[in-house]
Amino acid sequence: MNHVLCGLAANVSLPSELVDRLIAVADEEIAADLADRADLSHAQAVALASRVEESAARLAYAGRLTAADIDPVTRPDAALALLAERAGHPEWGRLFAADPDAERRERLAGCPGLPADVVETLAADPDVRVVAELALWTTPEVAARLAAHQHAEVRRAVAANEATPPAVLAALLTGEGLPPARRCLVCDREKVPFAHDPRRPRLDCDLPPGASCDGSHESARHDTRLMAVRNPATPTEAVVGFVDHPSLLLRWALAGRPDLPSEACARLATDPNPGVRADLAENPAIDESLIRVLATDRDHEVRRRLAHHPHVPLDVLTHLAGITRIGATLLPRIASASPAEAGKLAGSRDPAARMLVARRRDLAPALRDALAADSDAKVVKSVAPHPGLSESQLRTMLDRHGVQVAAKVAANPDATAAVLEHLVRHWPTARKALREIAGHPRAPAPALLACLADTQARPLAAAHAALPPPVIEELLTDADRRVAEAAAANPSLPRTMMSNLVPRP
Repeated sequence: MNHVLCGLAANVSLPSELVDRLIAVADEEIAADLADRADLSHAQAVALASRVEESAARLAYAGRLTAADIDPVTRPDAALALLAERAGHPEWGRLFAADPDAERRERLAGCPGLPADVVETLAADPDVRVVAELALWTTPEVAARLAAHQHAEVRRAVAANEATPPAVLAALLTGEGLPPARRCLVCDREKVPFAHDPRRPRLDCDLPPGASCDGSHESARHDTRLMAVRNPATPTEAVVGFVDHPSLLLRWALAGRPDLPSEACARLATDPNPGVRADLAENPAIDESLIRVLATDRDHEVRRRLAHHPHVPLDVLTHLAGITRIGATLLPRIASASPAEAGKLAGSRDPAARMLVARRRDLAPALRDALAADSDAKVVKSVAPHPGLSESQLRTMLDRHGVQVAAKVAANPDATAAVLEHLVRHWPTARKALREIAGHPRAPAPALLACLADTQARPLAAAHAALPPPVIEELLTDADRRVAEAAAANPSLPRTMMSNLVPRP
């Protein structure tokens, strides 16, 4: 019954008095669904937190509880959640800064807007995890100070903090102007020299694969550089020197930066690793000449990512669409195409070009209708979900192309109940179409009943409001718990049945 009660807890039609009854019998799973209800009152939120302690933090994060509802001593998780949302009392920060539980101090360190004295206490915490968490989220002034911390893990966190001043980030890349770190996670736990073999994980060691220290904290220094290269606040001139670095991870991080100069982009375009080239291919920093070079790359992922570049020339994009599996998605360059460009693509002799523009959902009626009548099934499949298509056009698509376009026709927001009923009777059956129909707001009861025969469509159909109430009630005892839970969440479930399902406390 628990999964049925979970579904009922998420049912938008559940009356307030039944919400109260569910709260009285809720366990942690039911409470999770109740906490997400848009109509949950403040009094109900307080009652739910009292019933299921684990729900208090979730309710606090969601803004359903206030500081007046929480005792930080008895409900520390909820109090920390409120502090994270800037809704707690400042004195709570002082309480948790002195908490013997390091995990709580670490959570506190990630909270914004802490009083200055609390920040100072956390910055001097004996547990490096607490200081590192503070360094990751703190203000520019505190981050600049922590950049000189004796522990490399704190410096790594400073390098990842986008509030860290650019000059400090540049210093973390080179080490210039900063005293050497004295400790790292490796030499905290192991006798140096030590190297964690990346190919042979040790059950008694939680250090990351490849972690090493010979006294110079080399893996920690590398990770600090990696965080700084990834940080958009790090100055461009400080990172371009890593374009030929032996570390693949550093070059890979560099390839995604949108502020790269053309010389650095050209160097990365010849990188031996295809992952580096793939990230570069999607980077808006590359110019047209480099785009055309990358369009000839032998690696499929490089070409696929290049198709997602916002400024790829349309002739290059059309070429890529013909030789690369891009996926059924609207590409940025197609979305920004002018009306004249869209018309040129729609009139192209190349079906790959027509298919690209057919994925737009704001086409002029004339272009939309021309693509809907296209002779190529892939083009029709792309345009089939476009709003504004008539029942006649959708039926014609099915008659011409059958199962190739059935699922996309079913996904059309303007598909009528008659079209959806016609689809479920179509032979051969398109199972993907059944899933679309089961979630379609216009799906009529006969079509939904047909969808119940499909394993994957069945849970979707069970939750549909157009399903007849007797069928919904029958599905409450379905052997598939997903179906039973969906039926319980169905807004058309009769209230008398809802009341019968909820145990009385």
